[in-house]
Amino acid sequence: MIRSVFGASVQGASHIRNGRECQDSLKKVVKDSGAVILSVADGHGSESCPYSKTGSFAAVNVFCKIMGDYLDTYAGQPEMLFTFLKREGDTKIAQEIDAEWKRRILRLHAKCKREMPLDENRNKDKGAVYKLYGSTLLGLVMTGDFLFAFQLGDGDIVKVSENGVYPVIEADKILGTETHSLSKLESWKKAITRIRRREENEQLPAMYMLSTDGLSNSYKNDEAFQKTCMDYYVLLKEHGVKAVSDRLKTWLQETSEMGSGDDITALFAYETAQVLQSGASDGA
Repeated sequence: MIRSVFGASVQGASHIRNGRECQDSLKKVVKDSGAVILSVADGHGSESCPYSKTGSFAAVNVFCKIMGDYLDTYAGQPEMLFTFLKREGDTKIAQEIDAEWKRRILRLHAKCKREMPLDENRNKDKGAVYKLYGSTLLGLVMTGDFLFAFQLGDGDIVKVSENGVYPVIEADKILGTETHSLSKLESWKKAITRIRRREENEQLPAMYMLSTDGLSNSYKNDEAFQKTCMDYYVLLKEHGVKAVSDRLKTWLQETSEMGSGDDITALFAYETAQVLQSGASDGA
């Protein structure tokens, strides 16, 4: 099996007009074992979260670091890692991500010499600091034996194959513009995780996509969003990874302009039984 990983973040059309930077972040890590860690985060970008780009950047780095450490710890012991993640994914793993993100945010806030908010008792208000950096987080760990998915807040993790499009995680849907956030106290309680074994004869090619809600919100309903996911899959099959990767940023910018106006990030893992004649790539 050949796995190619690529993605892009684009500044939303409305953010360009308003002079606001892109609040999204993405990160991928390819381990020597062949395992891949993918992560996407969406900083809230509101006036109450002025440093959410930093928050989303910290989020993807925290996820990749923690999951990378677990892959190293359990190297050569995939069954033990599977059992651990199945049992502890939405508790211990989520708690570690929550705690480490908050530690990094406090450290970054102090390093930048930003004012420390005080509560009504004149004590340091850490919760107020976290809110300044609010972000969601999506993550996916892919090994030869299993898939582990993590979600806190909005966005989508989907798989696409000849069988159609389906969500890897069914996330909580919150009405309006609110979303679960790493900035909330005990945010780990809102994390959702899923783990499943790889099928021995899994149908290939298959495409996995992590995307911030700026993408799905650009379509009038789930059906239209899923059609776009399938369109990307067909393009990958017919034209190869390089062709899609080279044009991805332009397509996402057009989607934002015609749709939500929000920042959009999409990160893909495309698996084939053999190298595409048009050339597969591991990155960018």
